[in-house]
Amino acid sequence: MIAVNAIDITLPLTPEIISSLNPGDIVRITGTVYTARDAAHKRVTESLANGEPLPFDLVGQTIYYAGPAPAKPGHVVGPCGPTTSARMDAYTPQLIKAGLRGMIGKGERSDAVRGAMREYGAIYFGVVGGAAALIARCVKRCALVAYKDLGTEAIRRLDVEDMVAVVLDKG
Repeated sequence: MIAVNAIDITLPLTPEIISSLNPGDIVRITGTVYTARDAAHKRVTESLANGEPLPFDLVGQTIYYAGPAPAKPGHVVGPCGPTTSARMDAYTPQLIKAGLRGMIGKGERSDAVRGAMREYGAIYFGVVGGAAALIARCVKRCALVAYKDLGTEAIRRLDVEDMVAVVLDKG
């Protein structure tokens, strides 16, 4: 995907990348993101609370609130549009505290999430709902990471290239 006047960023996120961005900036994201929706978030926060190992190291990582559809033959992934971010708000402050630094989704965030972003230095990117097929073109590799029983909502590792997003909020 191509965006005019976009800022290229490479994941994982660092404090320097986060501090260089401002709400309204258009970015092209390249690197690894992990997909997770509410059921996966619930399991991850339960693991954190119980001191259990996590399916991936949260430190510096970015979660994309999506549940990619199965890939058609010859494709890396099926359509993978964003889900409403507020569905994850009950779990997100704990993940940010544990090291999560980026989130990609759509819609507004709660005061608790925005407070955690400010306290720990995280950033929230927005992508356009309804553009699932276009977003899928940015995915170069897709691998199941955890919670296969959740189907399309399992945690997946996506290697993305030039995923266009807008900075909506940051700490």
